[in-house]
Amino acid sequence: MGVLNVTPDSFSDGGRWLDPGAAVAHGLELRAQGADLVDVGGESTRPGAERVSEAEELRRTVPVVRALADQGVVVSIDTMRASVARAALEAGAVLLNDVSGGRWDTAMPALVAESGAPFVAMHWRGVQALGRAEHDLAARYDDVVAEVGAELTRALDELVAAGVDPSQVVLDPGLGFSKNAEHNWELLAHLDALAHLRRPVLVGASRKRFLGSLLAGPDAAPAPVEERDDATAAVSTLAALAGVWCVRVHAVRASVDAVRVGAAVRQHQRAGSGRTAGTAL
Repeated sequence: MGVLNVTPDSFSDGGRWLDPGAAVAHGLELRAQGADLVDVGGESTRPGAERVSEAEELRRTVPVVRALADQGVVVSIDTMRASVARAALEAGAVLLNDVSGGRWDTAMPALVAESGAPFVAMHWRGVQALGRAEHDLAARYDDVVAEVGAELTRALDELVAAGVDPSQVVLDPGLGFSKNAEHNWELLAHLDALAHLRRPVLVGASRKRFLGSLLAGPDAAPAPVEERDDATAAVSTLAALAGVWCVRVHAVRASVDAVRVGAAVRQHQRAGSGRTAGTAL
């Protein structure tokens, strides 16, 4: 999944694709680089971001979704608003990606059920806070892997109770959302633990702060966002090895190769090499 933010304030690429023509051109480039989906978002959810109006979100996203879909791009819409999701579906989007997991807008679950579209439900305890102090207070866990798994299960149950077919739902552990760096690493180390949820999993680690902190130089300043793509591709390899359904990334080409490597190794792990202990490679 290639990220296409048509926003002025996203943490990584805010302002670069705000012009519709530039956005469409970049979406086509993401597809050319190997993206199976292009995820169009018109509202930043970075820490401290302010909400945009419904009208502004529609203005930013719908023309881009329509133009890309008209050129055969498989498009998803990244939104917490059911009205924006509906307009995007009508414009040609095929998947809904909601960082609130359908909890911010009470109309979203009904739309998902009605449309039958695949729906990514992300884990995020700080939905209402949108990055303010309450968001930070939500990043408290005794066992982050078990608690995120349990809370995703509850989110799935709520969606099913609203009429959503469970086969529509993709689950996202929400790296960086109401989680600190240690929580993110713990979740990445135990992605296989989410397999018991029996739903496809999406991982979005691309260029996030915890990668920048890992790559910090001698001055301890996080590496700039544009220097985090190699680390992102490494995460993509780990995700593919764990059987993750999709990775959401800004720089597509390296992660496409990483996913291929991870998938090939996973295939051979499943099949077994047939070698006995001590056999020379």
